[in-house]
Amino acid sequence: MSEELQRDVMEYDVAIVGGGPAGLSCAIRLKQLKPELNVCVLEKGSALGAHALSGAVLEPGPLDALLPEWRNNPPATFVPAARDEFLFLTARKRHKLPTPPQMNNHGNFIISLGQLTPILGAEAERLGVDVFAGFAAAEALFDDKGAVKGVRIGDMGIEKSGARGPNFAPGPEIHAKTTVLAEGCRGSISKQLIKRFDLAKNSSPQTYGLGYKELWQLPKGRTEAGLITHTTGWPLDARTYGGSFLYHLHDDRVYVGFVIGLDYEDPRFKPFEAFQQFKHHPSIKPLFEGGEIVAGGARTVIEGGWQSMPRLEMPGALLAGDAGGTLNTPKIKGIHQAIRSGTLAAEHLVNTGGSEGFDAAWRTSAGGRELHKVRNIRPGFKRGLWFGLMNAGLETITAGKLPWTLSNHADHSALKRLDEYVSPDRHWVERELPPRDRLASVFFAATTHEENQPVHLHVADTHICATRCIREYDNPCTRFCPANVYEMIDDGAGGKKLQINSSNCVHCKACDIKDPYEIITWVTPEGGSGPNYQGL
Repeated sequence: MSEELQRDVMEYDVAIVGGGPAGLSCAIRLKQLKPELNVCVLEKGSALGAHALSGAVLEPGPLDALLPEWRNNPPATFVPAARDEFLFLTARKRHKLPTPPQMNNHGNFIISLGQLTPILGAEAERLGVDVFAGFAAAEALFDDKGAVKGVRIGDMGIEKSGARGPNFAPGPEIHAKTTVLAEGCRGSISKQLIKRFDLAKNSSPQTYGLGYKELWQLPKGRTEAGLITHTTGWPLDARTYGGSFLYHLHDDRVYVGFVIGLDYEDPRFKPFEAFQQFKHHPSIKPLFEGGEIVAGGARTVIEGGWQSMPRLEMPGALLAGDAGGTLNTPKIKGIHQAIRSGTLAAEHLVNTGGSEGFDAAWRTSAGGRELHKVRNIRPGFKRGLWFGLMNAGLETITAGKLPWTLSNHADHSALKRLDEYVSPDRHWVERELPPRDRLASVFFAATTHEENQPVHLHVADTHICATRCIREYDNPCTRFCPANVYEMIDDGAGGKKLQINSSNCVHCKACDIKDPYEIITWVTPEGGSGPNYQGL
């Protein structure tokens, strides 16, 4: 089909894929330093912020440096951090622990990332950046020497059968001297280019978390604005990494979330249920009783840190922000690192004229040094909660100067087969708070996909799903997906077959990461599809 198409071509000095904090910061800084540059930002969401989901506690330093006046026009959700709590939960009790120094939030702000990105976008447009929301970059383009020369935007109006519908429009090609991949966690083009240029050959395997977040409206007087609470322990077992956050806002609202390491072992584990169980802990449930959910969503979090970062440069392109793994997991923060990374990318491009040398520039920068200092904390938890906590203390005391670097392993390889793992008794309780199930949760993400477009979740061999995967793992995709995208249904012949409910997808990418056979590939659906997060 595509060989017959005449595609429009748009030429830029710099094309940025991803309208999050890394991409927009890069665009802003480019125009601040060199106004004559021709720069565009491509965002697959229907609007800037529609797909943005983070805790989110902002460490403001990098944003202050980029936009000194930003606090004069802050996001609507903008609450100074007031008090920190760090708790260990058992099935019935809570125990207060010392707050790790990395999690000290003095001087930080609770914000909505979905509200911050439109502010950054408006500044980028004011400076002359072309910002295109609803334009999903589908594939990278290469010149005769094999260097990246831009991206192709996905076609619009393709029907489920693959035929061109009556509203078909071919996606244009965006050509650029340099392409900045700022797609966020597990970006689809970033994944392709990391493999093509073997950027991860000297890195430890990447590791990820699956994060859930909800915004609740609570009865009057229930919250303490600025209170930041994190927990570890129940409802997770000691071999499963993760924990919760509770961020108290103004107007009796609260953000609640739960992040689970996708390196978990239990093939029967249900991440969505773990989040719901947390809200039913005896010390947590009273906060939510009588309240209602306003919005909710899920996304994966890139957690590998220093040793799992791929090389951040390649001919004609570079990786910025979460696409390159810059999030600081022990701090539970990534926005400031994304802004740092995007800003540094812009400065590097202006100073050098190309991508070469950016990897070294990042690793020796403040952002790179921050990751190196805590490099052993997240990998330590792969040996269990208690070893992880002790190792984190040692890493903190020595300020990251230990003479070794622990490695990660790929999340898909961590899952145990049914015949080699006995699931622990999790002491989970009957729950009463909403949402009742994953489909109800999808409602709060306001996700939309044109029903007649092709399925954007590609399974290389569905025969494996109906045979080996049933026997070996009991189809874990039906449990780890936060949106009930994957179902095993009767095939009419006494067996089972895979049904993909792609319209439910909230673009978290967990399936692309956790599938034990690595046969699921997430590709971009039609531009503008997906969640439409409000206030998250």
